[in-house]
Amino acid sequence: MTPKTVSTAKSVRSVKPRTSSKPSSPITLTIDIGGSGLKAMLLDAAGKPVSERQRVPTPAVPTPKAVLKGLDQLCKLMPAFDRVSVGFPGVVKHGCTHLAVNLHPMWTKGFPLEAELQKRWKKPVRVGNDADVQGYGAIQGYGVELTLTLGTGLGAALFTDGRLVPGLELGHHPWKTKTYEDYLGRRGLDKFGKKAWNKFLMQAILETQKLFNWDHLYLGGGNTKKITFILPRNVKVVPNTTGLLGGVALWREWK
Repeated sequence: MTPKTVSTAKSVRSVKPRTSSKPSSPITLTIDIGGSGLKAMLLDAAGKPVSERQRVPTPAVPTPKAVLKGLDQLCKLMPAFDRVSVGFPGVVKHGCTHLAVNLHPMWTKGFPLEAELQKRWKKPVRVGNDADVQGYGAIQGYGVELTLTLGTGLGAALFTDGRLVPGLELGHHPWKTKTYEDYLGRRGLDKFGKKAWNKFLMQAILETQKLFNWDHLYLGGGNTKKITFILPRNVKVVPNTTGLLGGVALWREWK
């Protein structure tokens, strides 16, 4: 049995507000940088969508220069906004990127993504790990909650009573003979096949529960549609838009 997921809107040329009422300010442009796509959406002060989702492909060679060009393209598609939140697929410290296994080596040298976007768009910007942002959009805010993003790589974020435990890079932690990402990321899916990948995911669910004693686990990312087994009651598949919906939390949590 395949878990049901919520489909997301396809990219369109213009953005139409979801509601006719005036959204509450500040309006946040929230961006999700992925290995295959760059996504964007506008959120109101409460974190509710006030635009359709927009998407452009991630450049074939995703250097900082090429990705920034794609983000500029996204920005031009959106109506006015007050601030920006960005989910980046790698280690982020003080607005600079230090690890991006599934993008390009040029991101690993402390690229000042936050400062660069502020300079380009003349708006306040905050950049965080993409799994952390997705987690903010998925969690209920009580107990121990873990999110895993099953996409090009494997993202992970851990929360206790709604507070992020920073710096978790579970995907690169040794597991079996390699790492979690080698088995559960796109490489593992392509190398071992769908049946084995599902077996590895079942094992990872059990082992992370023993490791973190989580109360709830949330699975996100494009490869959740490959899941073929019935998930435990406290494990939930969340839609891809969750990676955007957590953007407002970067301003709430980071004072």
